[in-house]
Amino acid sequence: MPGLSRSDVEHVAHLARLGLTDDELGRLQGQLNHILDQYTKLAELDTDSIAPTAQTIELENILREDVVTPSLPVEEILRNAPDAAGGYIVSPPILSDESGG
Repeated sequence: MPGLSRSDVEHVAHLARLGLTDDELGRLQGQLNHILDQYTKLAELDTDSIAPTAQTIELENILREDVVTPSLPVEEILRNAPDAAGGYIVSPPILSDESGG
């Protein structure tokens, strides 16, 4: 596979609206060509005996089972609240009526 020329990289950078310096264009050209070289090596592998897949690792549920467990007593929770009323934690309003009405 032929590598990307500097004008190819400049063209793509222009399309992506990237303002790159000469040094950045040169570095990007080298990096992109390295990626293409690695892809070429991968494309040479014999994959006929490998089934197509969209997932390379096994999927597993990492979440715990949804099991009902006892909660803390309301009284214990409210003991830690700075202000409580009627079995609820009271907090100052975060929105106010700025219209004065």
